[in-house]
Amino acid sequence: MIELVLGGVRSGKSRYAESVVKQLPAPWIYLATGQAWDAEMQERIVRHQADRGEGWRTVEEPLELADALVAAGDAPVLVDCLTLWLTNLLMAERDISVAKKRLLDALSDRKALTVLVGNEVGLGIVPENALARRFRDEAGWLHQAIAAQARKVVLSVAGVPCVIKDTSGAAKD
Repeated sequence: MIELVLGGVRSGKSRYAESVVKQLPAPWIYLATGQAWDAEMQERIVRHQADRGEGWRTVEEPLELADALVAAGDAPVLVDCLTLWLTNLLMAERDISVAKKRLLDALSDRKALTVLVGNEVGLGIVPENALARRFRDEAGWLHQAIAAQARKVVLSVAGVPCVIKDTSGAAKD
């Protein structure tokens, strides 16, 4: 039960992802990958936690995402976000292919709903430096790999969730 939610900055992807998880009974796990590198990011994290409200248990895990998914057990999980996780891996000079494989294996083993949020960065211009180009490429490959496993893929645009893939077995009109 994997759902991938992609979109640009302020596209409504996290709000939509939260609404999907909240369709199940609480408690829900919010697996946060962001790190407070500065005061503005710390304020942003605090605001996001307050906005989520009751029922959420926040687990902050900037690097070991696969381990955190395993530890979540049968609880519904929202991972926000894959691109921050990828940034953390790049900055820590971790082996991206190993981390990605571990994540994909953990997702394959999960039985509970797992909604993953990522920034769609492949719609812009080609970045001017090697690190930014590597990030863009790695994000695209990561999203493709997760989309291949996901039962549903949604692209959020201007607050409107657009279903790209749905193999949940629901009847179509």
